This record gives sequence, structure tokens and C-alpha cells, in this order.
Amino acid sequence: MTAWAAIGLAVLADTTALTSSGAVPWSLLAALVGALLVGVSLGLLGSGGAILTVPILTFLVGHDEKSAIVESLAIVGSIALVGAIRAGRAKRVDYRSALLLAIPGFIGTAGGAHVAQFVHGGVQLAVLSGLMLIAALLMLRPRNERPASDDGIEAAPARSSTLVAIQGFSIGVALGFVTGFVGVGGGFLIVPTLVLLRRLPMGLATGTSLLVIALNAGVGVAKYLTQGNHPGASSPLSVDWTTVVVFSAVGIGGLLLGGRFAGRLPERRLRQVFAVFLLLMALGIAIEQAVRLG
Repeated sequence: MTAWAAIGLAVLADTTALTSSGAVPWSLLAALVGALLVGVSLGLLGSGGAILTVPILTFLVGHDEKSAIVESLAIVGSIALVGAIRAGRAKRVDYRSALLLAIPGFIGTAGGAHVAQFVHGGVQLAVLSGLMLIAALLMLRPRNERPASDDGIEAAPARSSTLVAIQGFSIGVALGFVTGFVGVGGGFLIVPTLVLLRRLPMGLATGTSLLVIALNAGVGVAKYLTQGNHPGASSPLSVDWTTVVVFSAVGIGGLLLGGRFAGRLPERRLRQVFAVFLLLMALGIAIEQAVRLG
């Protein structure tokens, strides 16, 4: 973790790009703490934390919604990629399941990014607040630590495999669309999907979800950067790569830190506390966007 912290501090020495957007020092510090917490939450819980990246970039750093979404995809993708590599080395990644969700996810992510260029940034934040609410409610539910088991009812193998394939494709496209549209990783939805649909143990599902997130996020960034700006866009798309590098380095440091404490802290209580925080954030964003758009 020391190496990543050093990288973050080195880049942070030149904060011109971060402060030029209007962020005052206290908000910059709060944003960096938020980036650290995003990484720590991913290391401790495996999902949920990345959904805070867009609000942090928008409300604390001062970037517009469109830019924040692209930057979030780059940041979350970088953090998830490091997590996926670590999980792969620990044999906690099911590559077949990852590809079954990621390949249709590419279609959904590209589609979500394409649709986003025609939608007001405030609407995207409103949708994000709804997803934060869903994430909070899912985190408050007890986690099933075992993969689904057979109920003793046999089904035709061909029909069963076809149904699973159709479900996997549909869910993969839907998850990818969410990633491309609002810039979130979607781990809070990917993990339950892998447990229920692919019948993966929770630990394996968590590691696999990181690979799916990294792949989808990469496609999202590429799509946003190559499609350019829609003629009706309220502001030109501008990505602050200094912000991306700093937040990625800090977030990766948090990921590694959280990974060290994973299993040592009461996960259920941590998830409950984080869920309550998400609920408050979601309500705040929803109210602000309702006033803004109304």
C-alpha cells in the first residue's frame, strides 16, 4: 500500500487541476478522504463503495456531472482491476462467469453511454440516487453466504442451461447499461447475480464481480471518449486525468488497506452503517436534483 500512497502524494503535489474547478481546500481534503473510503469499502465489503465516486467528484471536487461520470468509470475501473488481479492470484475469480456477464455488459455499457449524451446530467444524478437507495436496501438485507442449492426438482438440462444463458445475457446487458449511464460499477447488483444465477460462493462472487466491473468500466470510458460531445450538450466533456490518477491511487491504497482487515471486522455491522450513509446521501441528492430540475 505504501507504493500507491506515494504515487498519490506525488501527483497530489500539483493540485492545480483539482483546485481549478472551484474546489476549496477543505472540500479537496474531504474528496480525498472519500476516495480512500471508496477503496476501503471495496476491500472490506467487495461492493457498494464505488457508487459514491460520482457524488464525490460532483459535490466535493466541483466537476460537472458528465465529466464526473467518465472520471468515475476510469477511477472505479482502475481500483476494480487491481482488486481483480489480487483476487485472481488468490483463485477467487470465476473467469467463465465473469465473461458471461461482461460480454453482454459491453453492449449495455456502450448503450448506456450513448443514451447518456442525450440526457441532462441532473437526470443522471437523480437516477444515481435511486440506485444508491437500492444499494442501501440490498446491503441491509442479510447476506446468503452459500450458493443456491438444488431443491430436488430436476429440470431438462438443455432448457435449464438455455434459460440461464438468456437470464445471464439480459442481466449482463442491464448491468452494463447502468454502468455506462451513471458511471457506477454495479457490484451491489453483480454479486447477488453471481450467487443466485451462477451459484458461486460469496467470496468467489465478490472477486469475480471486480473483474466484471473493471471490464465494463473500461468499455464505458472508451465509449465516452470516442463518441465526443452531443451538439445539444450543456457543457463540453472534459476529463481531468490528474483527478483520475490521484483518486485511483488513493482508492487502490484504500482497497489494499481494507483487504488487510477483511474478515477481522464485523462485516454485518459495517454494511449496516454504510447502508445508512448511502440512504442519507441518496435522499440528499434526490432532493437537490428535484429542486434543480423542477
